[in-house]
Amino acid sequence: MTNPPITIKVLLDQTDLKLSSLTGEIGLSKKVTNAETNRPGLALSGFIERFSNNRVQVVGETEMTYLRSLMVKERSQALSLVFEKNIPCLVITKNMELPSELVGIAKKNETTVLRTSLNTDAFLHSLVEYLEPIFAPKTTIHGALVDVYGVGLLFTGRSGIGKSEAALDLVERGHRLVADDVVTAYRMRQGVLMGTSNSVTQHFMEIRGVGIIDVTTMFGIRSIRMRKRIEVVVNLEDWKDHGDYERTALDDKTTNLLDTELSYVRIPINPGKNLTVISEVVALRHLLKGVGVNPAAALNQRLLDTMKETERTKNRREDYE
Repeated sequence: MTNPPITIKVLLDQTDLKLSSLTGEIGLSKKVTNAETNRPGLALSGFIERFSNNRVQVVGETEMTYLRSLMVKERSQALSLVFEKNIPCLVITKNMELPSELVGIAKKNETTVLRTSLNTDAFLHSLVEYLEPIFAPKTTIHGALVDVYGVGLLFTGRSGIGKSEAALDLVERGHRLVADDVVTAYRMRQGVLMGTSNSVTQHFMEIRGVGIIDVTTMFGIRSIRMRKRIEVVVNLEDWKDHGDYERTALDDKTTNLLDTELSYVRIPINPGKNLTVISEVVALRHLLKGVGVNPAAALNQRLLDTMKETERTKNRREDYE
């Protein structure tokens, strides 16, 4: 899925970033094309060979102290060197006072200068948190995403197999719906895969035979989440009498989504199966694995120990005889 750029005007309107424009409407139509930021200290000192000019430039106290140490002519040359590289915008943190020539140089190069009251670290964190979901690699999946005991379960399977019904039953039992029918997945840093819903159909569900329901209105605000990390893919399948289904789970199955490895469980559907309880068990087992508890491995070790003890008892009996 292609990630469209956003304008500086859109960035300016994000209240969490506490930004104001010092250059009026100039440069607000310029585009932000990625989630990365840059501190232009080296570029201001004259080294521009590796200058990341396509990123939002953030000037903190360190860069500002350096600029103030320069003579007016040297400072103008340093600023011009940066602005002439067609940067998206320049942000001044901590509401610091600007050198008098900065705004003029920015306007000459038709580039926005923004200022925020946030300190540099807080602003960088907030900006990346806002931009990363926009520019992260993403895809859409036909399924349902539910937060079960804090574990993001992504239900997949053919149309009509019961993904929405399973999600609805889990919500009724106190778990939280993230998305139904269409799940948007995007990969954050460190390979963390997040899931959210379509903004138009968010937290609405289609239950066949009933129609559209509003989960928030029906079950309350505690029944929903805006986004959740996807940790386990639960694939629902039609029962096959001779299907090769997991019996012990000694070897954990995984699947790959957006270059991220996820735990994978296949659940065959047949009449009378309590899919809701099974889903809760899948989530609880995932939590236990996270703290080093593996029931299949523990049972396997117990069987091996029993077999060894039986063999030792047999040998002792033969020696006695």
